[in-house]
Amino acid sequence: MGNIVAIVGRPNVGKSTLFNRMIQRREAIVDSVAGVTRDRNYGKSEWNGKEFSVIDTGGYIKGSDDVFEAEIRKQVELAIDEADVILFVVDVEEGITPMDDEVAKLLRKVTKPVVLGVNKVDNSMREKDAIEFYNLGLGEFVTFASTSGSGTGDLLDALIDAFPETPEETKEEIALPRFCVVGRPNAGKSSIINALIGEDRYIVTDIAGTTRDSIDTKFNRFGFDFNLVDTAGIRRKAKVKEDLEFYSVMRSVRAIENSDVCILVIDATRGFESQDQNIFWLAEKNRKGVVILVNKWDLVEKDTMSTRDYELKIRKEIEPFTDVPIIFTSATTKQRLLKALETAVGVFESRKQRIPTSKFNEYMLKIIEHMPPPALKGKYVKIKYCMQLPTPVPQFVFFANLPQYVKDPYKRFLENKIREKWDFSGIPIDIYIREK
Repeated sequence: MGNIVAIVGRPNVGKSTLFNRMIQRREAIVDSVAGVTRDRNYGKSEWNGKEFSVIDTGGYIKGSDDVFEAEIRKQVELAIDEADVILFVVDVEEGITPMDDEVAKLLRKVTKPVVLGVNKVDNSMREKDAIEFYNLGLGEFVTFASTSGSGTGDLLDALIDAFPETPEETKEEIALPRFCVVGRPNAGKSSIINALIGEDRYIVTDIAGTTRDSIDTKFNRFGFDFNLVDTAGIRRKAKVKEDLEFYSVMRSVRAIENSDVCILVIDATRGFESQDQNIFWLAEKNRKGVVILVNKWDLVEKDTMSTRDYELKIRKEIEPFTDVPIIFTSATTKQRLLKALETAVGVFESRKQRIPTSKFNEYMLKIIEHMPPPALKGKYVKIKYCMQLPTPVPQFVFFANLPQYVKDPYKRFLENKIREKWDFSGIPIDIYIREK
């Protein structure tokens, strides 16, 4: 593993702005409201030919009445444990605050290198004001301005110099598959990931909307490496009032677009509501693999028919795309969580499968011969050849003499026959009819 830098400091000193600049993407949400970043947010950065990981943390708070305070503090301490170098960010405009003293007290006990960065220094007058930060007892500091980028080169130089001299060699990173955990707010997405990885990687509270950024976790199970992406809960547009929540929803939508498989978590106590359907169709429109997890199943009163009835109801709502794995789970009891992950891996593998053209023709042309497209206006449609297209998602083309006469019901018939023979469970399929 390569070097890791953890960015720490009190709320609203510009940690997330600096994080975005370092990874050269707008990954962490930036807002003037303090306490926006709540979980650890990971990214990759590179400077002078050296690659390293960056962790953005929530603002370190002590003594506030914020329900997230203790959890944020725990997340910061976890980030410090993970890091090779700690970057402590302070704000020259406000000078040393009691909260800065608290963070400095914590960092003075750490044996790892600490780089003190004084933010918002964009003129010579503020350079002079920065001298007071020697009083934190952390030695030399680097001045910079994260918004304009002034001085960030010196800051990165200081970080590179602080890295351990002989870090383990980093292997060239392979693009890992991305499994995106999506759903309405408070459906239990973060709890499921915490249960799977065996640590409190994400903050969990009863308040809907706790997770605001989309956050990647590298995960290894069943000899298979992938990224698990926890996302902010997606609300209906009418309910998105704050700018901040709007950005959270946008991050979730973007996470779906950039994923390979979407694990849709629904709350068993509330049922498969319209917003769950919206998220499902968003994943389907983006041609992503889909696995539905019915979470909190331990809280539902059950009889012998409960699971079957519940599943039938969901399949009715998602017609005509009904070939989707539905798994009943509980993050609290860890019931069927590993089965859910194995299923997601299976969907990913099935999404990549390629059917040889000879086998595909041999199977499908017999079916078409037995059940040809219905004649229209006295004209008969003949399909003589078909194949899978070389695309990242399953797409099939059938060559016909009169493609305009082949309607959607027959395309669905062809799709169902493909699904009967080959496992495309949870994967949208495209059928094209082209003129020969």
